[in-house]
Amino acid sequence: MNYRHSYHAGNFADVVKHALQCMCLAYLRQKDKPFWVLDTHAGIGMYDLLGEQASKTGEWQQGIAKLLAADNIPVLLQDYVNAVRSLNSAHELRWYPGSPWLTAQQLRSQDALTLCELHPIDSQLLRDNVSQFHSAGSVKVLPQTNGYSAIKALLPPPIKRGMVLIDPPFEQRDEFDTVLQALSDGMRRWATATYVVWYPIKDPLSVGEFHQQVAAIQGVEKLFAADVLVRSALDRTKLNGCGMLFVNPPYGVTSQAAEVLAFLTPLLAQDRGAQWQAQWLKGE
Repeated sequence: MNYRHSYHAGNFADVVKHALQCMCLAYLRQKDKPFWVLDTHAGIGMYDLLGEQASKTGEWQQGIAKLLAADNIPVLLQDYVNAVRSLNSAHELRWYPGSPWLTAQQLRSQDALTLCELHPIDSQLLRDNVSQFHSAGSVKVLPQTNGYSAIKALLPPPIKRGMVLIDPPFEQRDEFDTVLQALSDGMRRWATATYVVWYPIKDPLSVGEFHQQVAAIQGVEKLFAADVLVRSALDRTKLNGCGMLFVNPPYGVTSQAAEVLAFLTPLLAQDRGAQWQAQWLKGE
């Protein structure tokens, strides 16, 4: 309950996460059939990079600011980049969209989004920040809702296609275990969905163990991971990188992740130890 993403908005981890998220959404939109997205840890949906909290860390300057200033941005990143640019003037980078806004902005009339945020203040801010999408009735904010509980309560949805985005703050020591249980619950209820999990990389060995445990969940037949290290993973107290784990990954992500990560990693690198990896852990 103490974690506030406002301090970290637009950092390198957000860039990696939201770039891959937008690629998933682009793939879902390729078919006319509707899709539904559940965002279990939604945050507030929009962040002021010049506000008090973001200004204290300035992490966005090593993240989204570098991407927007880059040359030869790949076409695969244009949906994401255009979404951020649409919120800002050509002369000032101030507003950064979170995953709820990025998803809502890409919904069609037949699609739907459900957002969960447990923090009481952030829950209300989230509602306000996505209010422009409420009129279509396709975006719902569940106030002060535990996203893990929502997986049990809301799955399977009436819409048959979709994605569950699990992006917890990883404040708790047992967060990986909680995510494992959530994925197990989800697979029992909605086995055909795409599940996308963001995770921090502090200790690569712990991440490897997490990958193996997810691969062992009953019903998981296709598993893909995309990892980025922005520095050498020598200090396990620091956020050295992050990853996205995909159960039932969209083809567009698995076939194109290498191009995106190869572009982003040197751009976001903080020392010579920066590296990326995209690999199938099960299936294909």
